[in-house]
Amino acid sequence: QRGVEIRGLSLVRDMGLQVFHAGTALKDGAVVSSGGRVLTVTAVRPSLETALQAANQGAAAVDFPGAVYRRDIGHRAIAHLNQNRGLTYKDSGVDIAAGNKLVDIIRPLAKATSRPGCNAELGGFAGLFDLKAAGFVDPVLVSGTDGVGTKLKVAQACGQHGGLGQDLVAMCVNDVLAQGAEPLFFLDYFSCGRLDVGVASTVVSGIAKACEAAGCALLGGETAEMPGVYAPGEYDLAGFCVGAVERAGLLPRLEDISEGDLLIGLASSGVHSNGFSLVRKVLERAGLSYSAPAPFGRQDQSVGQVLLTPTNIYSRLLLPVLRSGAVKAYAHITGGGLLENIPRVLPRELAVELDASRWTIPPVFSWLHAEGRVGEEEMSRTFNCGVGAVLVVAPVDAQRVLRQLQVHQEAWVVGSVVHKQPGVPAVVVRNLTQSLLNVGGASSGELEVTNSGCHGNSITPHKRMRVGVLISGTGTNLQALMEQAKRPSSSAQIVVVISNRPGVLGLKKASLAGIQTRVVDHKLYGSRAEFDGTIDRVLEEFGVELVCLAGFMRILTGTFVRKWSGKLLNIHPSLLPSFKGVNAQKQALQAGVRVTGCTVHFVAEEVDAGAIIVQEAVPVMVGDTEESLSDRIREAEHRAFPAALELVSSGSVLLGDDGNI
Repeated sequence: QRGVEIRGLSLVRDMGLQVFHAGTALKDGAVVSSGGRVLTVTAVRPSLETALQAANQGAAAVDFPGAVYRRDIGHRAIAHLNQNRGLTYKDSGVDIAAGNKLVDIIRPLAKATSRPGCNAELGGFAGLFDLKAAGFVDPVLVSGTDGVGTKLKVAQACGQHGGLGQDLVAMCVNDVLAQGAEPLFFLDYFSCGRLDVGVASTVVSGIAKACEAAGCALLGGETAEMPGVYAPGEYDLAGFCVGAVERAGLLPRLEDISEGDLLIGLASSGVHSNGFSLVRKVLERAGLSYSAPAPFGRQDQSVGQVLLTPTNIYSRLLLPVLRSGAVKAYAHITGGGLLENIPRVLPRELAVELDASRWTIPPVFSWLHAEGRVGEEEMSRTFNCGVGAVLVVAPVDAQRVLRQLQVHQEAWVVGSVVHKQPGVPAVVVRNLTQSLLNVGGASSGELEVTNSGCHGNSITPHKRMRVGVLISGTGTNLQALMEQAKRPSSSAQIVVVISNRPGVLGLKKASLAGIQTRVVDHKLYGSRAEFDGTIDRVLEEFGVELVCLAGFMRILTGTFVRKWSGKLLNIHPSLLPSFKGVNAQKQALQAGVRVTGCTVHFVAEEVDAGAIIVQEAVPVMVGDTEESLSDRIREAEHRAFPAALELVSSGSVLLGDDGNI
């Protein structure tokens, strides 16, 4: 029939298909039939099967009276292809090319985790580690494996996969530390139904960064694509860590633990990676989605964001303490909570008493306790309740260890070792319910332990040392010092920031932090002595007891340095006494050294020559430029300077009359 309107052509175009006209005409602005074979619908797709399916859908969308179209086009060709073409692995759901692409993405990430003993080169059948090159003499190997539990479900529901790598590494590395071992290398296992390279690379990138933070090499791993085993979008993770410890340094030292020893708790970052099945059940009962504003945590965070806070990695913090010999035992508070993990490192005849009012409990635990009506015993058996790890130390060592930890992490004396009474649990947690209900009212950490009697456990407030910071620029080291001083456990209080240049970013950072600022422009003074005298008067005005030079680009006079001797700290981007003066990074590269770093030292009249307080080594990589090396040294500075600030402000480090520490 001629002259009937043809409908649905715009819909076909929207489907991305081509329409070729034959027996059609335009009439009054509409497309009408003009007899014969009216039109064809053509589809171009990656395969004949999908092209045929799309063309048929397009033909079905065209509508006019009497319209018919052939439905048998291409079927014999498809049947022929299916009969003669051999199956591939990809036909079964496993994409080898995608797996290879993932390896190419993660290869440089793994390489960045190289350390003495291992170059972290992926691609071999197995990974190698040289214990002798790592400096071990009589080592015992220590291994651990773990996953992240149903925290995976939260990450997958939120589409936020970046933090799981740190969770995985932390769970394994923190376990290996319990034997006193240094984590050496890590392997991961990633399994899924269909490999999403974007998701997998995000997860493995997080693993690599966490390995770097933990000081272990990402030596290898396995990506398993298993169609039919996992639902779309689901995957699972497992990690494996191998460490080593000199035989004489193995923990726990059960024979040394005795009644009266003290327990030091290290702060957790939140739920860590245990108890998420219970967390999800509480959320389900409360009708709370992961995207909802969190009734716990910061006001700008969603429920999912708080729950996905990565697990703390304790290796770099704890290894120096463990090697000092002061720690008799270490317990990682994972599945089983406080009640089941601490007894694993105690002699059978001993128990512990904890006081929950001594540490800060994150709000998420208070909410879970109240909303889920989770009992006190269940809370302490399932969750860490704010304590990610526990150290057992002698009372005489408690203050020194606590101070050393508090430089980088909140830590508290949380209890003591007691004789185990018949019928009494190995772990008793006092004041937990009260502390959960009174979140924020627990000890802020602004306490110090002083030895008193046999228990050495008297708690007294401590006075903070008043600190002035001198800057000349952006204030990156200033920011690190301010963050340290904000910790409730810090012994330092920054009371003024002085710049010799007006309008620099560091002044703005200080003002935003609520710290008084002053500008003493060196260009306005006729002599260095006059300039230094003005700075000295400002410091005196604010009652400053300790001065930190954080990127202060002026040489101070001998008079100023002598007055502030023992109270004046500077940081230099090399391992002094090497590479003094300007362009230290360039000097290191030109010298061809394999290791450089940063040094925090007391200021002496000779430039870069005062007594050394803290140093941190930074490896020089092949292909390093001044810029890349400077970036890594700057990261080390942001750790070393706050550490030195705490050591001096707490009185742990003093400058002697002989100019030595």
